[in-house]
Amino acid sequence: MLTYLAAIAASQGARQQQEDAAALWPGPATSPPAFDQPPEEGRLVAILADGMGGHAGGALASRIVCAHFFEAFAGAPFSVRERLETGLWACNDAIAQQVSGNRALDGMGATLVGAAFGPDGLEWVSVGDSPLYLWRDGEIALVNEDHSLAPLLDELARAGKISENEAQTDSRRNMLRSAVTGEDIELVDLAAKPLALLPGDCVILASDGIHTIDETEISRIVAAYLADGPQAVASALVRTVDNVRDPHQDNVTVVVIVPQVD
Repeated sequence: MLTYLAAIAASQGARQQQEDAAALWPGPATSPPAFDQPPEEGRLVAILADGMGGHAGGALASRIVCAHFFEAFAGAPFSVRERLETGLWACNDAIAQQVSGNRALDGMGATLVGAAFGPDGLEWVSVGDSPLYLWRDGEIALVNEDHSLAPLLDELARAGKISENEAQTDSRRNMLRSAVTGEDIELVDLAAKPLALLPGDCVILASDGIHTIDETEISRIVAAYLADGPQAVASALVRTVDNVRDPHQDNVTVVVIVPQVD
């Protein structure tokens, strides 16, 4: 039977405020109180949100997402897939209620990656551009969909309609096509079935601040630190981003989950 070890690390980067939030159930949280309902045997749930909408709005939105996701997931008597979807819509409703009570928060929202780990492996729901990676045997792959304009620009480059340099430098590249804003959500990535995991795998949820380093570097860090556990991997990833010293570095938060045989 698989069990799961997990850890969180975060950095404010060059921003004036931390607008990311992440939490584990069971386990710690970066800013909202950890969810204190007794954990479900054999299951771990992780949530990461990257807020948007100004300093106050972005930080509030990410905290709301983390707080409401677990409550809805835990209270839904459905399949894991349905519970993940229930958690998403509960977060969206909570954002809508917050904005309706304070119009100064118009435009507030967040990305969301919710991941459930259990006997069948990994299931997830995501909205936005926060990546969910699977590392296995030295290879890393993006598991969820990227709801920014980046994939569309890259597709145009592959089709020869724009150059690769134009795709990479387009000022719209990081614009979101979907987010949790309290309104209709245009794009949702909901896993159709569980993704089986193996001992020695490593799963990473991250805010888009991780893109300061590329996937090759992420894979190298996982390979170098995985034997020391998820906290070592998470801390090394964030430290490597900070060491780039990008003067415009976004907040970066990572959640690292490692399956092992009980």
